[in-house]
Amino acid sequence: MNKTRRQFLRSSTAVIALPFLESFGFRRFASAASQVTTPPKRMIFLGTGFGVTANAWYPDKNDTGYDYKLPESLTPLARHKQDISILQHLEHANSRDGHSGSTFWLTGADRFAIPGRNFHNTVSVDQVAAAQFGSQTRYTSMHVDGSDLLGHGAGSLSWNQNGKPILGLQNPVALYHKLFSGDSIPLAQRQAMLADERSALDTVLSDARSVKRGLTQTDVEKLDEYFESIRDIEKRIGKEESWLNVPKKTPTNPVKEPSESLEGAPAVEAVYDLMVAAMQVDASRVFTYRLPSDSFCASIGSSYTAHNLSHYAGTERTHDSIRRDQAHARLVAHLLDKLKATTEADGSTLLDNVALTFGSNLRSKHSLDNCPTLIAGGGAGFKQGRHLVMKDEKTPLCNLWLSTLRGSGVNVDSFGDATGVIDELFEA
Repeated sequence: MNKTRRQFLRSSTAVIALPFLESFGFRRFASAASQVTTPPKRMIFLGTGFGVTANAWYPDKNDTGYDYKLPESLTPLARHKQDISILQHLEHANSRDGHSGSTFWLTGADRFAIPGRNFHNTVSVDQVAAAQFGSQTRYTSMHVDGSDLLGHGAGSLSWNQNGKPILGLQNPVALYHKLFSGDSIPLAQRQAMLADERSALDTVLSDARSVKRGLTQTDVEKLDEYFESIRDIEKRIGKEESWLNVPKKTPTNPVKEPSESLEGAPAVEAVYDLMVAAMQVDASRVFTYRLPSDSFCASIGSSYTAHNLSHYAGTERTHDSIRRDQAHARLVAHLLDKLKATTEADGSTLLDNVALTFGSNLRSKHSLDNCPTLIAGGGAGFKQGRHLVMKDEKTPLCNLWLSTLRGSGVNVDSFGDATGVIDELFEA
């Protein structure tokens, strides 16, 4: 039979060729086939705030290209070597705080950019992508904060257009309920609750505008920031209203509710599984996860805190630090397995359409140079399977973020302190 006259039935696990059936006609099949849409692009950012074991995580800088040797810490990723790439010589020029391994990772901001203030941040790369990718999904972006840190925004990877932290869900149970639990509150009551919230915002805005006259310039700027925050809430309410009548979808193979007792590595695995399930039902297309630290170390049997392991001098600490990195590598391999096993409508896989980054802007100890950076997936059009060492030892990490955005179809002229895209990522 002529191959051009054969059609295919696709399921989540197989592609079955159908014979040409005269009674149905080729045009009918061709019309149906033409309606298969291009899968959406997605992004995942996995932040490990305390860095890595530098002497065991990075490949030899002289061993580049496709045939490089995986370092000890990344050997659990061997079966996915063709799906990942490791980049060296990336850093944030404005990073000056060795204790902020996540705060500026996705922004590249200078915390002292505004005179008289000791903290400042800008929008994170995931939120730039979410502004475009999130318009068609129930959740504009999804955030999980497993950082074991105290304080609002302490472990946040994501920062809004005003440089304010976007709080993340604290555990896989919260993520599960956000994604898949039905709402037991009647529709009319939920509509009334959102209407009340919108009414309260209107009152607050009216009161705020009435006091704007006569303020100092500094106070006016603070009030403008406040107005921007209110507008963000208004957008969130508007989106919730538009999805009130749309029931939540569940994947073909429903995910079980995680146990509340999960901590450390088991919790990470559960979050990764839920991310894949969320992509299967297109609940969101942008995900950030500030990976757990102390609880992760405890879950692999280490008696050291994550901070102590970042200062890994000594036989036992070094051993535990490498084991922590290998545990993360195993979990990333598990995530890649899941992404690769999930078939899209056009026959590609989730991994083909995801741009995934694992890393930190902190290398180890308090060092902020040569940020650990592992990327995976085909969502940004990167040619994977390589070890790339940038010629400039101080190549902006924002060059990667700009490359990820543009490669994924997000039209932006610049991002952070980027000097341009990393051309090597797109070249075989």
